[in-house]
Amino acid sequence: MRLLRSVILFYYDGFRGMTVGRTLWLIIAIKLFVMFAILRVFFFQPVLHGSDKEKAEQVRENMLNHHENR
Repeated sequence: MRLLRSVILFYYDGFRGMTVGRTLWLIIAIKLFVMFAILRVFFFQPVLHGSDKEKAEQVRENMLNHHENR
């Protein structure tokens, strides 16, 4: 427990003393938000719909159709 506390305090003091680092962490947080929240909603929508059985059927059909088109 003492080790965990000293590690947390080490990072807390390090981040508290940053000047340019705070701006960089803000930029990183904004980029992560854009990547995971906005891009996922618009570009990475789920392809499979329905129950597990229907999803399995869709995957099987896709695999068979892809193999036949080769």
